[in-house]
Amino acid sequence: MLSTQTLHVWSSITFVSALAVAGEVLIAAGMRQLGDLDDIRAHSGLLGAIRAVLTNGKFVIGALCMAVNFFAMLFALSIADLSLAAPAIASFTYIGNAFAAKIFLREKVDHRRWLATGFVAVGVALLAR
Repeated sequence: MLSTQTLHVWSSITFVSALAVAGEVLIAAGMRQLGDLDDIRAHSGLLGAIRAVLTNGKFVIGALCMAVNFFAMLFALSIADLSLAAPAIASFTYIGNAFAAKIFLREKVDHRRWLATGFVAVGVALLAR
C-alpha cells in the first residue's frame, strides 16, 4: 500500500510530466501550422513573425501549459527528493513525448526510439525502488 506522501509525490511527478508533454506537443503542432518563421519574417518582418506566433492558438495554449508546468515542478520539488523528482519527470516526459509524437503529430517513431524509450522506462522503475 502506498503512503499518502508517496502518492502525492508520484501524482505531482505525473502531473508535471503530462503538462510538459501537452505543452511540447501543442507548441510543435502550432509551429508546424505556421511553417518556417524565416519565411514569415521575410514577408512580414520581425513583428509579423512574432504576431503570427502569438496569435496561433495551439502555440499559446502550449506555452501556457509550459508556464503551469514550471510552477507545478516547483511544487513537486518542494515535496520530493531532487534525486527522484528530476530524473522521473524527465523520463516520463521523454516517454510521453514519444507516444504523443506518434499519436498526435503522426511522426514516424522508429524501433531505435522505442527501444530507447523502453530503457528509460526501466530506469524510472529502478529509480522508484
